[in-house]
Amino acid sequence: MPQHFEGLIAQLNSLQVARRIGRIAALEAGRIRVTGLSDVAALGDRLRLNGREGEVIGLSASDLIVLPEEPPEGLAIGGPVEHLGPPMLAPDDAWIGRIVDPLGRPLDGRPLLPGAAPRPFTAPPPPAAQRRALGHRLTTGLALFNTLLPLVTGQRIGLFAGSGVGKSTLLAQLARGIEADIVVIALIGERGREVREFVEEVLGPEGMARAVVVAATSDQSPLMRRRCALAAMAVAEHFRDRGRHVLLLADSITRFAEAHREVATAAGEAASLRGFPPSTSHAIMSLAERAGPGRADQGDITAVFTVLVAGSDMDEPVADILRGTIDGHVVMDRAIAERGRFPAVDVLRSVSRSLPAAATPEENAQIQAARRVLGAWDRAEMMVQAGLYAKGSDPAVDEALRIWPHLDAFCAGTAGDIPSAFAGLAACLKR
Repeated sequence: MPQHFEGLIAQLNSLQVARRIGRIAALEAGRIRVTGLSDVAALGDRLRLNGREGEVIGLSASDLIVLPEEPPEGLAIGGPVEHLGPPMLAPDDAWIGRIVDPLGRPLDGRPLLPGAAPRPFTAPPPPAAQRRALGHRLTTGLALFNTLLPLVTGQRIGLFAGSGVGKSTLLAQLARGIEADIVVIALIGERGREVREFVEEVLGPEGMARAVVVAATSDQSPLMRRRCALAAMAVAEHFRDRGRHVLLLADSITRFAEAHREVATAAGEAASLRGFPPSTSHAIMSLAERAGPGRADQGDITAVFTVLVAGSDMDEPVADILRGTIDGHVVMDRAIAERGRFPAVDVLRSVSRSLPAAATPEENAQIQAARRVLGAWDRAEMMVQAGLYAKGSDPAVDEALRIWPHLDAFCAGTAGDIPSAFAGLAACLKR
């Protein structure tokens, strides 16, 4: 059967002849109480309320608590409420090159059919005892990530950055440069104008040719913003289950956590983690754990999760939770961006947990030598700029003064492959 007919048949089979109808009982503080559906609805089910939709966030024997996906203006007591069932997503290979919302609806003005196999938004990761180890080292197109901060198949890293330091540009470079079969990009809570700008100007036709973009803009409900990350992960799992190597880029986990906080607070959960509810930890960790290597018969999901850190506070709850869950973190520094070096990565504060296994002994020696030079410069930079350092006082600082400008330029460069990147690093260290 042709593939495009499979999605059409699946959509026809999903049609329901009859649906249960309840009634609006109360409208209170952004939440809606619904009666008549307590015996059929489950937590997380979707409902249709007078043309708009919502999600069940609370249950009792007498009524449901529903959080609407759109403003509740126009709803009235006694209005009909239609039970739609659990939310499902049906990704398909035809989604490659397309922009969709968290429910799988096209955002680029062209028709798009769902795939033949619907899957839930939340799913368990592959069994821990059956997952493969991290795979081979990946070419990224960037000298820094080909050498000092290597990325391997199935690795999950966090990209920690403030606003305006080049995070989106770095994501686009990784989307274009990392070797992968499919790239899935989650734009969570982005400004509306930036979605098209990211797709057309930052990502470009080359990046979109192998990408699926899942977007929920900042004006949408917290349900949609939270579901954006879950939908992108479900799309990545669809391709992983077919043996593909998937690169997942989620921007940003901070906005995912903020959307989860709004939903959890509406459901009655109290905030305790500096304004975040306790369930935030589980929401972030369970999302991150779904990425990574698959089973022997599956592919892999290599993931890059971004975190917006205000004032470079790496100990704020979202950053702290994610950093303890993933396989490495990359810290972007505003001071580096302000002096014009991009990507503005602070190598000394960044770690790839794929090392030392991802590199040969010779390459590890080069990485350690480069870090020593960067460390020596970091310790002496203020004295050098103030004119307080005298050459010959410290051999390590003298070496850093000679090598650091070349090493800094190397970190901003591109690289065709890993051997050529290490050759460039070796040339810097010999200066």
